[in-house]
Amino acid sequence: MPVIVEAEPASVATLLGSMPTGSHSVASVDRMHAWLDQHADEYVVVLGPSLGLDSALDAVEELRIKRPTVSAVLVRDQFDTDVLARSMHAGVRDVVVTGQDDKALTKAVERAHQLYQALRGPGGARQLGRVVTVFSPKGGVGKTTSSVNLALALADHGARKVCLVDLDLAFGDVAITMQLFPTHSIEQAVGAEDSVDLALLEGLLTRHEDSLTVLAAPAHPDVRERITPLLISRILRALRDGFDYIVVDTSPSFDDATLTALDETDECVIVATLDVPTLKNVKVALETMDMLSIARGHRHLLLNRADDAVGISVEKVESILGMPVSAQVGSAVDIAAATNSGTPIVTHKPLHPASQAYFHLASSVTGEPVSAPTPLTAESAADPGRSRGLFRRGRNS
Repeated sequence: MPVIVEAEPASVATLLGSMPTGSHSVASVDRMHAWLDQHADEYVVVLGPSLGLDSALDAVEELRIKRPTVSAVLVRDQFDTDVLARSMHAGVRDVVVTGQDDKALTKAVERAHQLYQALRGPGGARQLGRVVTVFSPKGGVGKTTSSVNLALALADHGARKVCLVDLDLAFGDVAITMQLFPTHSIEQAVGAEDSVDLALLEGLLTRHEDSLTVLAAPAHPDVRERITPLLISRILRALRDGFDYIVVDTSPSFDDATLTALDETDECVIVATLDVPTLKNVKVALETMDMLSIARGHRHLLLNRADDAVGISVEKVESILGMPVSAQVGSAVDIAAATNSGTPIVTHKPLHPASQAYFHLASSVTGEPVSAPTPLTAESAADPGRSRGLFRRGRNS
């Protein structure tokens, strides 16, 4: 996932528009190094126009020696032969001038990826899974229900491999919501920071019948003190090797576990309800995420229990929070009934309006259509092979 080093929000927004989906931004060179320490698969760093030339070239020099597979692309507002000569000597792969060619940065990043493939081979160029963090700064908004249904929508009846990670380490409810009774949880990974890999984690996962696996929260709240941020980051990175999407349910606060997940995230789903206290907390949380450069340009707002009768319109919410609503889930007894039965609404009633909202949210996250399965017809019911075809969509290559 390409990373941009740029402190100016307007420049970040412009640069992200020319970058691949999932690109990340940090505000300083120090944050860039911290990011690279946790992302061994990185192939390009884009150094934005607000970063001083000397600082940018010093960073490139260090990358050239310590991380030779990471290309550096320098973005400048102005460009002359002196800048070109210094950039070449430092090891800059490409120099892009703002405003001259809208596709220049896109092409530079593509060339960097081609070089990465050549240097690392097919193994280094494989597509890693994406982390989707579900967060709300206020409890009781339906965050866990939303996480479960989003994960099921993303799994698409086995079309994608999805792992749901419960990082509400004190009071996680993912397992009970899905009526799972795990024999292992994240607790069994404590102390394995230096040896976490996919093989180890596969032994800790619990499989749900709907082609979904779950890494459960500890059974007792006191265990959370022993689960370090380093362990969490390495777990999420290891899961990228085996899953298309890793959905992370978080606690309703900026604790260490949540901040670590947000730092690793590619897409962030913010859950809100139509009440003033929640909207106030969500606005503060978004401002905090802006300061930390978390998932900028990759946030999705889910309105839960979104009923017109409460007196706050969707337009008002978008005005207050400064971001569009990606999906709305209305209040419905069916949702609670499905959850209580251990069969979430997306599975229990895939054509229900709430299920449709979760499929729409999944489409927003993936950037590709995700829809409910087609109802069985008489012909497909008579032919089991055809039935399976209706319920399974081929994976995009």
